[in-house]
Amino acid sequence: MGMNIAWTGVISLALVPVVVFLALGWLRRALTPARLAHPDGSDPVLPTPQPLRIPTHNDRCLFAQWLPQVHSKQTLGTAVLMHGWGGNGSQLMPAARVLHDQGWNVLLPDARSHGRSDQDSFSSLPRFAEDLDAALNWVRMHETASQHTLVVLGHSLGAAAAILCASRRPDVSAVVSVSAFAHPEQVMRRWLAEYPIPFWPLGWAVNRYIEHVIGYRFDAIAPVCRIGLISCPVLLVHGSRDNIVPLECALRLRDAANKATLLEVAGSHESFDAPEILYQQVCQWLLRHSGACGCLNQTGNARCPD
Repeated sequence: MGMNIAWTGVISLALVPVVVFLALGWLRRALTPARLAHPDGSDPVLPTPQPLRIPTHNDRCLFAQWLPQVHSKQTLGTAVLMHGWGGNGSQLMPAARVLHDQGWNVLLPDARSHGRSDQDSFSSLPRFAEDLDAALNWVRMHETASQHTLVVLGHSLGAAAAILCASRRPDVSAVVSVSAFAHPEQVMRRWLAEYPIPFWPLGWAVNRYIEHVIGYRFDAIAPVCRIGLISCPVLLVHGSRDNIVPLECALRLRDAANKATLLEVAGSHESFDAPEILYQQVCQWLLRHSGACGCLNQTGNARCPD
């Protein structure tokens, strides 16, 4: 009997690495988004975006869609729009069209492992920010005006990346954050709560493992910890019925920021009840706060608000 108990203990200990290996493999698969395909075709009435390949980290390339101001003698600047987890740039095309009509160049990159961009080993908030940096650097290389206004707009994880990116770059004139979370730890707690995984000690260990994989402590990249380092104005847009990232996150971000405006709108995490009205509100805010008005000598389709 004693021998059987001893062998049972040995077998159990031998199975621990196997269980851990399988659990980590499941975690990586669960945290890898499925690719969302871009829609086929384009609207024949509207300008067709120019496809680009932009180099980014790890010798990868991003697919991006470029909508320049072709016929305008003077533009407001360039807006770089970053999608959220599991999405692609085409999801933000309605907002991009409105910004383009107002006089902005617009760049819509796909993050690595998303859309038509190159695959990488994993996706994360720091990698989204790296890809946003790569897109902004591409704009800087291809726009010759030294005072060119550069703004970023992101949704969900893309919004968190916009905050992280702008906290490290002095050349961003304004940030529009749509449905951003406040801290990755809270995001992971909510995600783990969907599974029968107790936070202590397993959930806590999962979060520490993710920090190890991405190479950053959550506190070092959390939007609520980074937004206070941004010197330019920030607009926080958040849906009143968001059940994925609660409105409380936007309140925390506003309170932690130096120059933030909170725009609470009717809608959820993924969609808003009156998007066209919201797009115009965002455009007006950008005109007031990005510095674009100071570069204008009255274009044909944009007017600085009073």
